[in-house]
Amino acid sequence: MKLVLVTFVLTVVLPLLISVRGDVQVATARLTHTHTEFSFTVDAPFEQVVPLFGAHEERKWAEGWDPQFVYPTPANDQQGEVFKIAHGQHTSVWINTALDLANGHIQYAHVLGDAMATLIDIHATSQGLQKTAVTVVYERTALVPEANEHVQHFAKADGNGGKEWGEAMNAYFAKSSRQLPEK
Repeated sequence: MKLVLVTFVLTVVLPLLISVRGDVQVATARLTHTHTEFSFTVDAPFEQVVPLFGAHEERKWAEGWDPQFVYPTPANDQQGEVFKIAHGQHTSVWINTALDLANGHIQYAHVLGDAMATLIDIHATSQGLQKTAVTVVYERTALVPEANEHVQHFAKADGNGGKEWGEAMNAYFAKSSRQLPEK
């Protein structure tokens, strides 16, 4: 775990800090930071919902989600997992910073090139035997002034996440329940 964090800092964070310190214009320009929160309810038990927020398990319900695991291999959801996601011609590097399934807390940090850093914080709580409430917070920060508009664009799209994530997860559980063998 410590090796993964050290590697992440040395290969992703440190070069970004060096580039910021080396460019006076970047250091003095105003960089956009956004905070977007959404909530939704999943019609399934907490114990079944929460693991689906691990990057590997998310493939089951999130269409097009295809993380390329760097650590661990083979892919397995755990705190400290590191993976990459393609965004057109760019790639973002992700690290799982919290995976507390028992308490429903999952968190990711990712950096897209030298343009944007994102923190995603997920909290799930049981709402009875068959419902789980989920709250997701996205914090995005531009790393260069040229990315300010992109950060605003992503933040606006993040606002639709509750509806999209809720529908996708509920569809997954509806389909899963139809595929259960009859007793």
